[in-house]
Amino acid sequence: MTQEPVAYRDGDLPLGGTLFRPADTPKAAIAVFPTILNPTPAVEAKARALADAGYLALVCDFYGETPADFAASVALSTALRADARRYRQRLHCAFDALTREAPGLGRGAIGFCMGGQAVLELARDGADLAVVASFHGLLDTRAPADQGAITARILVCHGDADPLVPREQVMAFWEEMDRAGADWHFHSYARVVHGFTNPNRPPAGGPVAFDPSADRQSWAAMLSLFKEVFG
Repeated sequence: MTQEPVAYRDGDLPLGGTLFRPADTPKAAIAVFPTILNPTPAVEAKARALADAGYLALVCDFYGETPADFAASVALSTALRADARRYRQRLHCAFDALTREAPGLGRGAIGFCMGGQAVLELARDGADLAVVASFHGLLDTRAPADQGAITARILVCHGDADPLVPREQVMAFWEEMDRAGADWHFHSYARVVHGFTNPNRPPAGGPVAFDPSADRQSWAAMLSLFKEVFG
C-alpha cells in the first residue's frame, strides 16, 4: 500500500486529498469523506484498511483547510451545508478527483458523521456511484431525493442511541428512500451512540463513544456489500 497527495479544486478554492493505493490492481475506487473535523487519523486509518482490502481510497477535503478547533469546524460546516447545491458541488469536486485518479474502475463512497451525510447527499443527487456507505452519519437533508434519482446502493450503519440522529430523523430517512425507490440497507446498533467507529475520543468530547462491536460489524457489512457490488 502507498499513499500520495491529490490536489483538486472547487472553483477558486484549492482542496487537497490523500490517495491510498493497494499493492495490487484495485477492485474499485472509493471516496472517503471525513467527519466535521476534516481528515483525522481515524478516518485515514479506515482509508488504509480499504487499501489493505484491495480498494483505491481517496480521503476527501471539505474545507481546504484544517479547522483550528471544534468550534471552527462547526462554523465551516454550517456555512458549507447552508446551501444544498453548493454543498453538493463541493462533494462532486472530490468525486471528480477520484474519477480522474481511477479511470475505468467502479466507484463508491463512504463517510463518517458529516461524511456519512455527504455520501448520502451524493446519492440523492444522482452521482454515478455503484454504492455508498454511511457510518454514524447525519440523515437529514435540505433537498430530499426525487423519485428515481438514486442509482447507488445504500448502506447506513447507525447507532440507535445517537442523540444527533433521533428516531424521527431515521423514520423520515426511511420514508424518503422508499419514495425515491432507492435500494437501501439500514443497520442499527442498540445502545450505541455517535462516532462508534472512532477509537480516539474527539477533543470536544460530547455524545460520542467508540463501540468495538459496532465498528467491526459495520465494517464487515460494508465489505460484504462491496464484494457483492464490485465482485
